[in-house]
Amino acid sequence: MAAQNSMLNEFAWDQRYKVSGIEDVLTPSLLMYPESIASNVERTVELLGGDVDRWRVHIKTAKLGYTVRMLVERGIRNFKCATTLELLVACQCGAADVLLAYPCIGANARRVLEIAEQFPEVRISALAENEEQVRQWRGSRAGVFLDINPGMNRTGIEQSQSGEVVALARAITADGLEFRGLHYYDGQYGGLEERERTEVAHDGYHHLLKVVREVERSGMGVPEVITAGTPTFPCSLSYEGFRKGGFIHRISPGTIVYCDATSLAQLPKEYGYRPAVLVLTRVVSRPRAGIVTCDAGHKAVSADAGVPTCVVVGRPELTPLSPSEEHLPMAVEGGAAGPRVGEPLYLLPRHVCPTVNNFDCALLVRNGEIESLERVSARGREAPLLRTTDKAVSSRV
Repeated sequence: MAAQNSMLNEFAWDQRYKVSGIEDVLTPSLLMYPESIASNVERTVELLGGDVDRWRVHIKTAKLGYTVRMLVERGIRNFKCATTLELLVACQCGAADVLLAYPCIGANARRVLEIAEQFPEVRISALAENEEQVRQWRGSRAGVFLDINPGMNRTGIEQSQSGEVVALARAITADGLEFRGLHYYDGQYGGLEERERTEVAHDGYHHLLKVVREVERSGMGVPEVITAGTPTFPCSLSYEGFRKGGFIHRISPGTIVYCDATSLAQLPKEYGYRPAVLVLTRVVSRPRAGIVTCDAGHKAVSADAGVPTCVVVGRPELTPLSPSEEHLPMAVEGGAAGPRVGEPLYLLPRHVCPTVNNFDCALLVRNGEIESLERVSARGREAPLLRTTDKAVSSRV
């Protein structure tokens, strides 16, 4: 966190982030800055050599139909998501190609097929790591990517098991389905220093290309290889092997669309990313000397990345402490007086993706003015019963 604080002290306070006329704004509130979103998107495309087709954006961060439409308007048509609701929103907003990059079983898989029928013009794919997952897509137009475990040990086929990958690729085509490629998310390296992160990521990519070659030797092609979230985005950019393969290589960072304290510390400063989402909070208490409390507990700013959960932008004397559900106490350093009760503060989350998911709505801010209220349309999940169920179930609010 020290690196994040140092970097953000350099970032300091930009008056473009300050919102005027917030007397009637309830806190905590999610603030979004469309000009910064657009800048982050443009920088990403520039880093990809101007080729928008190389970016398969993970919209678990974006969450808003507003943002997905911004991406589509800029020519980005390939997406990745984690829930059926995100899949639905992507399809509604004009995505051309969407991978549901999460293992789907049972009713979840049937819901994917419902969405595929609803949007026949969208190329929809799913992940698989065993024959049972492959079989459930029989008779559908859904394509299948094989999920490779790069050592994160969360999902996927171990990358040393190339024979298993070949067998499953054959099973996909034998079932009349389209084998669309390999998915490889190496998110476990985010905590490493940049040089070490690049070394271990590149070593993993060497192993990945061995898997690709085994599939090709078996007589099949690998149409697409997907790598890298935000932490290993630079590693994938610098790996020469991806430029020489006989496949489409796409990179799938999503956090860079909004950026957070963690990603801004991980990515090279010269990339030029900047925060596009902040949380507006107010000081609600001064319980004792050296402590102030604001109304942005972990139900507002996600605590999954650890404590501190955020950086108080432009206020280096404030260090967020461990939050409770609704309260975020802060230490006031160096004998400073600290903010008064009722004073607004702007928080940059350490992990923006689940923070966005905490809010029903976001305030769009342009030139210091609130421009509109936008629904976080892919927040949470869909209602848990398929529409095709014949069960009569009442619901209450």
